[in-house]
Amino acid sequence: MDATTSGTPTVQYHNIPDQPITAIVAAPVSAFLRQVRHCFGDSTPGEFPLAANPSIVLHATCSFFRQPANFAPDYELSISELAALDMCQRRAIFKPMTDEERQSLKHRCGGSWKLVLRFLLAGEACCRREKSQAIAGPGHSIAVTSSGAVYSFGSNSSGQLGHGNTEEDWRPQQIRSLQGIRIIQAAAGAGRTMLISDAGRVYAFGKDSFGEAEYGVQGTKLITTPQPVESLKDIFVVQAAIGNFFTAVLSREGRVYTFSWGKDSKLGHKTEPNDVEPQPLLGALENIPVVQIAAGYCYLLCLACQPSGMSVYSVGCGLGGKLGHGSRTDEKYPRLIEQFQLLNLQPMVVAAGAWHAAVVGRDGRVCTWGWGRYGCLGHGNEECESVPKVVEALSDVKAVHVATGDYTTFVVSDDGDVYSFGCGESASLGHNTAGEGQ
Repeated sequence: MDATTSGTPTVQYHNIPDQPITAIVAAPVSAFLRQVRHCFGDSTPGEFPLAANPSIVLHATCSFFRQPANFAPDYELSISELAALDMCQRRAIFKPMTDEERQSLKHRCGGSWKLVLRFLLAGEACCRREKSQAIAGPGHSIAVTSSGAVYSFGSNSSGQLGHGNTEEDWRPQQIRSLQGIRIIQAAAGAGRTMLISDAGRVYAFGKDSFGEAEYGVQGTKLITTPQPVESLKDIFVVQAAIGNFFTAVLSREGRVYTFSWGKDSKLGHKTEPNDVEPQPLLGALENIPVVQIAAGYCYLLCLACQPSGMSVYSVGCGLGGKLGHGSRTDEKYPRLIEQFQLLNLQPMVVAAGAWHAAVVGRDGRVCTWGWGRYGCLGHGNEECESVPKVVEALSDVKAVHVATGDYTTFVVSDDGDVYSFGCGESASLGHNTAGEGQ
């Protein structure tokens, strides 16, 4: 069967000049100029060869090329950058962002979609977004299911359970007024609760104050059902943290805002003690994306994501050495805790107790610092530590999460075991040694 009868059009060749074979062989071949690739991002942050990113290569080969792309071709991006952008678009927080917001986030993260992806994944890992979680406050607790339903129980003197009354309830009860709203994160403080929805809205109830005055003035108005915080309606919030004198929220772009306790010597901005308008945290973190915040009694920790790696900044009251800088002085603006670089530890999760703090590293090591009363630092004594120190007693444990209370610390290992140390009053550590106290 010839080409005509088969329906295949005949290919026509025109104007092909005859050349002697020697001319073809002798034709000089121009040298191919290979573009220099920086394996570790020395010149271009976040630019790595494909071989250094096996997960991105796997995604690119198994998913990216088998399905239609979710964006127009971009000839200026490498395959790994395109694959990273495709993976970013699958994240719940990234999806609703406009193109302008995405480009702004890319610039803020260091100019690479791979760095944006790392920022998104780090935030999901340390804050457990989109997953079930339990939050223990000073007198009440909050449970968030994977479907976004919220249950609360415990003390309710300020309406912090959100059930429309001030009656205590020691059985978990669902907050009915939130039906139809999917909650992804919660924070519990003394007499107040804050909830974050998947749409970035913040709902607060309990004491009608985001922070307390320095000398103990309490909020007087009580809110007994979740109410949206109007001053945050223009900020897409992904996490909240409640301290004793202030409250902080984290936006999806990695910016930190605080309420109250903004005196000139405190959190880098000057406001009235009970100011309920969010104020951006000034200083070193203005242009560095933050993936997690943790509030202690009078200080704030921020886990930041930079092209060079993860780092921790602290700001606030330095009594007991809880800011981790080797001194006990206050910090007006966020300051980098340099000890982690000396320990060669990449922080992945931060926790702020009332007077002490803890970090879990990528390699599973746990560091603690601050006030060591009742042995809550896990170093075998009650001494204060003004810089992060590795908990040697957990050297055989690979930790994945840490939580801190007033004088207690809990560590979760990668195999599901839980370790606790600190004050053991009322069997609060979960051991049968409550009488020993530690």
